[in-house]
Amino acid sequence: CDAPNRTQPKLGDLIEISRFGYEHWAIYVGNGYVVHLAPPSEVAGAGVSSIMSIVAERAIVKKELLSVVAGGDKYRINNKHDDKYDPLPLNKIVKEAEKMVGREVPYSLTSDNCEHFVNVLRYGVSRSDQVTDTLTAIGTASVVLGVLGLIGMAVARSKREKQ
Repeated sequence: CDAPNRTQPKLGDLIEISRFGYEHWAIYVGNGYVVHLAPPSEVAGAGVSSIMSIVAERAIVKKELLSVVAGGDKYRINNKHDDKYDPLPLNKIVKEAEKMVGREVPYSLTSDNCEHFVNVLRYGVSRSDQVTDTLTAIGTASVVLGVLGLIGMAVARSKREKQ
């Protein structure tokens, strides 16, 4: 375990859980429990099957022990948008999270994922940096590949014209 794991979360804290290839997000609601989104097929504590969320169109809001949700994965408190947005009152965050437990909600990797869910609860803002960062990386890679393709075509044309 690394140092951030030893810090006791406070009510309303965003918990970032490092999974293989992505980050899973939950919100701390007290007494060791978090509220998070899980695919309908996921059984309690089977965090590895969260990868199924990539293809799911629905998710279940669950309240589980942080230790169960994280399993053997590293996690940390990450209220990364506190500098941009004022967190809602803690009692409202917890009340809204608790009210959602057991509900089936729409799920989309790009617009309604677990990071969007916890950011709405904490800040009232739907936001996922994982999605934004991935789309930015794809866009940047596309531009770079496009430029390289144009350079390649220009070089090939130049060579043909010299022959």
